[in-house]
Formats: sequence, C-alpha cells, structure tokens
Amino acid sequence: MRALGIILAGGNNSRMRELSNKRAIAAMPVAGSYRAIDFALSNMANSHIQKVAVLTQYNARSLNEHLSSSKWWDFGRKQGGLYVFTPTITKENSLWYQGTADAIHQNISFLKNSHEPYVVIVSGDGIYRMDYNKVLEFHIAKRADITVVCTTCRDQAEVERFGVLRMNEDCRIEEFEEKPIISSYNTVSTGIYVIRRRQLIELIERAAQEGRHDFVNDILIRYKNLKRIYGYKIDSYWSNISTVESYYRTNMDFLKPEIRNYFFKQEPSIKTKIDDLPPAKYNPGAVVKNSLVASGCIINGIVENSVLFKDVFVGNGCVIRNSVILNDVYVGDNTRIENCIVESRDTIRADSDFRGGDEVKIVVEKNERYVL
Repeated sequence: MRALGIILAGGNNSRMRELSNKRAIAAMPVAGSYRAIDFALSNMANSHIQKVAVLTQYNARSLNEHLSSSKWWDFGRKQGGLYVFTPTITKENSLWYQGTADAIHQNISFLKNSHEPYVVIVSGDGIYRMDYNKVLEFHIAKRADITVVCTTCRDQAEVERFGVLRMNEDCRIEEFEEKPIISSYNTVSTGIYVIRRRQLIELIERAAQEGRHDFVNDILIRYKNLKRIYGYKIDSYWSNISTVESYYRTNMDFLKPEIRNYFFKQEPSIKTKIDDLPPAKYNPGAVVKNSLVASGCIINGIVENSVLFKDVFVGNGCVIRNSVILNDVYVGDNTRIENCIVESRDTIRADSDFRGGDEVKIVVEKNERYVL
C-alpha cells in the first residue's frame, strides 16, 4: 500500500477510572486474549501497510512490553517495520506530547525520512476491522486533502464523546464539532484519517509555529472550509473503549457469535502476541455458559455471560456472572461476582461478594497472594 501508518496510543482518560491507573487505554485487554491496539495493528498489516509508528506516552510500560516483538503482526521485516516513539528530551524540546498534533510534530523526522505518498492516522483505542485501501481509494477519487472515517452513533447520549460532523451529498464535511455538549447529529468521527504525507508535514509544522497542538481542533476543524475534507462512512462494527461503560459493553459484545465470527473467523484475522500458556482447564463441577475463557485459566465454579482473560483461577463454589475478569486474577472459594470488572493481578479473598448495579463496578483488591 502506498501509505505509512501512525497509531496515536499515548492518551489517558479519566472516564476509565481505576482501569487506566497502570496502563494506557490502547493496552486494555479485549475479548479474552487481545489488547485494544491489536485491532489497529492488524488492520495496518492486513492493508499491507509496511511501516507503522506507534506514538506512546501515558503509562507506556505495559504497551511497550506488548509491542516488544513486531513479528506477531508481520512487521518483523527488513524494510519498514514497527516503530515505537515516546517523548524524548532534545536540545530544542523537553516537553511531553502536548496533544495529538504535537506528538506527530515531535516525530516529524519519521515523516520526512519516509517516501510513501500518504499517511493513515488512527487511534489505538478503536475496536474494528477495516481495509484502509478502500479509504485511500475514496480519498484519491474525491481528490480530498483529508479524509475522515465516520460512522453512525446509535446511542445519542454517547455523541458527546466524539467529534460530530455533517456532510453534504458529495460526502464533503461542512460542519465538524469536537465533543459537543449536545448535538442533533449522530454521525461521528472514528479517529481514522487519510492525508497526503507532504500536506501533513506542512499542516503540522504550521500548527507548531502557531503554538497549536491538537489535530482535530487545530487542523480538521480549523481548515474545514479551506481544505477539501471528506467523510468516508462505514456501517460495520466499530467501538471506542475510552470509558468504563463502553469497555465493558465491548467485551460483552464478543459473547455474541456474530461478533466473534466477524473478527476471528473471517480472513484476514486479528493478530496478537501469543503467550506460552496451557489451555483452559475445567475441573469436575465447573459450569460455564456463554463465556470467553482464555488460556491458562482454571475453573472450579460457575461462570455465566462473562469474559475471563489469561491465567484466571476460579475457586470452588464461586459464581461469576456478567463480568469481565482481567489477567492473572485469583478468585477465592465461595465468592460471588456480578456486573463487575476485576482488575488484573487481583487476589479476591474467599467468601467475597461484589455486585455492580446500574453502573459497572470496578474491583481493585490489593491482597498479597504470595507470602514468604
């Protein structure tokens, strides 16, 4: 493909509450064995983009460990490959990324030293499948300066989380508002953009000279009447996991057979880093219904309508319903967990009871599991 990729994976969001205390949102576990960034990386690889930069910043250790070997997404290559950029102190600059445009500007040499004519910019917290070639073909056919991939937000209450846009009959964007308090429109940006590489360099450098740091507000919205900015609308599955509620709902979506088949049974598939773990073990008396159970799990109790990530131990007499249990959690005997997200590496004492109500409950237990 005649494009290089940039994945913006450095952000934090207070709406993730305790879940983002020790990891970037792009590193959040999804669907039992995956992380959020796997979807963007797999889409890049499946679209034959051979050179991809991941811009990280906040709580990047977990994400960097996950990206330590690029072979899993077929980026272990002689030419191109996977690049991970974090904020760097230089003679000219000692600041962290001040925004999405500033993150690209601090790594502008990556763009200048590349030769691909186009750039695909995506967010690291989107869950979707996409062939970016189709977006690029649309971009070229429309002779667009920038193309924004958009979708219909089916829950009007969620619109305030996104950039909201309105297009004319030719798909050219006429109005664009970032995270409005209220809006009568429901077409939202997915955070996926296609732009010519040289134009991106020009716009980013101009924004930096003017002290502007945000890609959406300072480039897309600012230039919407001066540049040819078009919207490419999709109707396939797309979700953004930047809030606790959307993260929980997205994991629950993977309990639906049609969603699982769409992502994992159709080629090209979503790829991830593989851990050397034994298959899940179901001991006598275990009951599992409509759940995703990852490798390394040992189940003794009842698990219904839940997603269990790697290395989860469920003790005798436990009941887990409608919950997301992250990696390496030990659930003691006779524990009941309903409508909860249990943070990774937690040790839940025996006879505990955690139940979420209208709001998803996040369980963070700091009990010591290993005693000398």
